[in-house]
Amino acid sequence: MPPEAPTPTPVSLQGLRSLWPLLAPERRTIGLALLLMLINAGLTLLVPWLLARGIDRFVAAGDFGGVLQMAFWMLLALVGSGVASYRQILLMGSVGQRVLHGLRGQVFGHLQALPLGFFQQHKAGDLMARINNDTEKLNQFFSETLVRLIGSLAIMFGAALFMLSLEWHLGLAALLPVLLIVGFTRVLTPWLRRANQQNLKQAGLLSAHIQESLSHFQVLAAFNRRDYFRERFAEVNQVAYAAARRAGVANQVFTPVFDFVFQLARLAVLAYGLQLIAAGELGVGLLIAYFAYLNRFYEPLRQMASLWASLQTALASWERVQAILQTPNPLQVLPESRSAGVNPDAPVLCFDKVSFGYDPQQPVLKEVSFSLETGKTYALVGPTGGGKSTTAALMARLYDPDAGQILFQGRDLRCLSPSERAAAVGFILQEPFLFSGSLYENLVYGHPDAEQLSPEALLQRLAAQELDGFLSRFDRGLDTAILPGNHGLSLGQQQLVAFVRAVLRQPALLILDEATANIDTLTEQWLQAALDRLPAHTTRVLIAHRLNTIANADQIFFVNAGELLPAGDLDAALHLLQTRARQS
Repeated sequence: MPPEAPTPTPVSLQGLRSLWPLLAPERRTIGLALLLMLINAGLTLLVPWLLARGIDRFVAAGDFGGVLQMAFWMLLALVGSGVASYRQILLMGSVGQRVLHGLRGQVFGHLQALPLGFFQQHKAGDLMARINNDTEKLNQFFSETLVRLIGSLAIMFGAALFMLSLEWHLGLAALLPVLLIVGFTRVLTPWLRRANQQNLKQAGLLSAHIQESLSHFQVLAAFNRRDYFRERFAEVNQVAYAAARRAGVANQVFTPVFDFVFQLARLAVLAYGLQLIAAGELGVGLLIAYFAYLNRFYEPLRQMASLWASLQTALASWERVQAILQTPNPLQVLPESRSAGVNPDAPVLCFDKVSFGYDPQQPVLKEVSFSLETGKTYALVGPTGGGKSTTAALMARLYDPDAGQILFQGRDLRCLSPSERAAAVGFILQEPFLFSGSLYENLVYGHPDAEQLSPEALLQRLAAQELDGFLSRFDRGLDTAILPGNHGLSLGQQQLVAFVRAVLRQPALLILDEATANIDTLTEQWLQAALDRLPAHTTRVLIAHRLNTIANADQIFFVNAGELLPAGDLDAALHLLQTRARQS
């Protein structure tokens, strides 16, 4: 059964500790940025104190020189604060970009290691949204939100200390309204996180729908069903819009509450401060400084309304990214101790009571056993959906069986490394995939020996294997450009490239899953001749509906209803197909 991505568990601030391996190489830069942030906070908090000192000591005394001296120190503090803030922003911006680069590489690398079943359960557009959009949210968190959040907390903490130390009664009056914000935040944070999670999920589904629709736009145009595309897009877009609107409301709900609490605190400080001035217990300069510190405390707190929403968005994004990183890969390479070792006399491939199903309740294969001898040609026939392609996928270890064992030359197939398996097993699919680049790059890709060859040397290799004849189908030979989506190439040309790419390796096992479905009869004859020229050690497995393709097979297997039965020659296979068709 293909693995499913685990349901992400609720992530708190402590959950971000799992990002430390990405941040570890940046610890010196982060430390310097935090030091600059503290310098910025300290200089910012020093200015109101200097202002209060200047008013109460120099302005009240009419000391103009003292006023100029205090103004100079205030200007110096403001310049130092600005320089520290600018340098800290540059440092954390570079940290965010490097973390983003590393995280995207980690996510994409893990995706490449996951089995085929994972991608059959998850839409490509949603995975792309996680790699692009969700990781970008984390970049914004590290480069902007995190430092602003810590900086705001430092300024708030420092402002609170100044207010309490200068006049603690007035300081309490200024800080007590914060309790309203604390309670409000604790109540609404779960709702805020859910709204952001749903918004990101719907945004991913919207990307998936767009990607799926555009990739099949040719079919929509051919059947003149653009109206269906528009209607389905309108539905998905409406759901995404509603989720985004709810998240927008949730992200902005703190701002008016914080503004109200700020005004309440200002009113409390003004009323109580005027009483203290009237009683001669507080100077005018100190009251002005209190209002300045009040701004230093509540303005960062007001900014934290948006920072808190950004934090929740980052946490929701991290949950989606973690869901990929925490998905286990069941196709691990087993140690050789689990295998009996290479046996040159063993069959090239052996299924031993293999069972498999995409759904545990509906097995495709049930305790299937058979062997493939070295150098022979085998064919798999049977009705559509009978299990032919699934059997071939198990041979190439695109999946692991639910029960039983698959042996390759006497070794457990799971003990072969990916590079060993790619070199030993060639797989040509009905729908070939070509990379954007040149024809030369597509032929040598993933072939360690061929990758070392120049285009001229590759031509010699193709000629030696009598494979160079297919180049006449391409105007520029090996320099032919392969465009995104294989535009400009027919399906037959694509199939030729995939065929030559696999045959060039001269694998021990070559699987052709409807590989001749999109080519003409003459080209099929050329492919058959190329197959006949393969080394004697190459075993061929053919899946085809054309009878002439499997006519010369040494053994034909009938695959259907969980069984794989030897059907003998072509006549016997046809008789078995007809018998099963009548029974069904």
